[in-house]
Amino acid sequence: MATVKLRGIRKSYGPVEVIKGVDIDINDGEFVVFVGPSGCGKSTLLRMIAGLEDITRGTLEIDGKRVNDLEPSKRGIAMVFQTYAIFPHMSVRENVAFGLTINGVGKAEKEAKVAEAARILQMEHLLDRRPSALSGGQRQRVAIGRAIVRDPKVFLFDEPLSNLDAALRMDMRMEIGKLHQDLGASMIYVTHDQVEAMTLADRIVVLKDGQVMQAGAPMDLYHEPANLFVAGFLGAPSMNFMDVRVSEVTESNVTVSNGALDPVAVPRKGRDFTPGQQATLGVRPQYLSPAETGRGMLHGRVALTERLGSETVLDITLKDGSKLIAALGEDRILAPGTEVNLNFDPGQAHVFPEQR
Repeated sequence: MATVKLRGIRKSYGPVEVIKGVDIDINDGEFVVFVGPSGCGKSTLLRMIAGLEDITRGTLEIDGKRVNDLEPSKRGIAMVFQTYAIFPHMSVRENVAFGLTINGVGKAEKEAKVAEAARILQMEHLLDRRPSALSGGQRQRVAIGRAIVRDPKVFLFDEPLSNLDAALRMDMRMEIGKLHQDLGASMIYVTHDQVEAMTLADRIVVLKDGQVMQAGAPMDLYHEPANLFVAGFLGAPSMNFMDVRVSEVTESNVTVSNGALDPVAVPRKGRDFTPGQQATLGVRPQYLSPAETGRGMLHGRVALTERLGSETVLDITLKDGSKLIAALGEDRILAPGTEVNLNFDPGQAHVFPEQR
């Protein structure tokens, strides 16, 4: 296990800067997930930690040692790629042992390490098969096993589940989480899937355009996003955003409204506002509910109903023509065209000074 520290990390390809000054501390035994949309720089950052990409500027330390110019094989890391990268002509046993074989590890030690990795990944019965006889999930286990036998200080995962179908992704996600618990190793995991990030991470680092937007525990980011981007990226369905006008500002609250929203006082959460300012109100679909009595806060008409059994998702057109998604935690029948008034807890809403 090891700590990883990134200080002022930058990466440029000619005049184009793709990583723009990243500072991250990864603690010993921590599971950290880099998440963000395609092109945000998360895989580039991981490859820089692995030594597969040069660092233009900044300092990278692994276990307290500067490793900017150290070869990948000497950094004490093991990487699991999106593609399985296993040899089709070798058995599972030979694939898992490959790194040990080329490093001249003795037969007895090699067999012991392979057996332990197979036990951890519950694939003892697969050791004599060829990759062609394995499912996608089993092939990914082989790739992870090859990383385990190296006994690395840090495991690096580059979107390892993106080639699997939905059911296998869920199974492998649980296996990777259990692997972290069993090994207690430092792990850095890259994904664009916010469900993987929320379920696996001790800490999430949200990236956009080569910069860190926010870093913290999954539920901290979910409940207290630092900005519009983080608020919209985490959560499914995505947070609803509404253009609003600020009418009053107090020490603790900001009152906002628009053509479909009655005036509501929402906690400022340390953000600065001025009366008359345009802002953005964010409310998660799960926090909206039909008003049982009275007018409600939001007013609109149901455009589409999706009944999913455990919940009902409503696509709503508000009075001002904007769109809204409400996820009701029950099976409700609300036909398209039904007028609906909605309430939400202002304490669970967010107002951002920036506009969409």
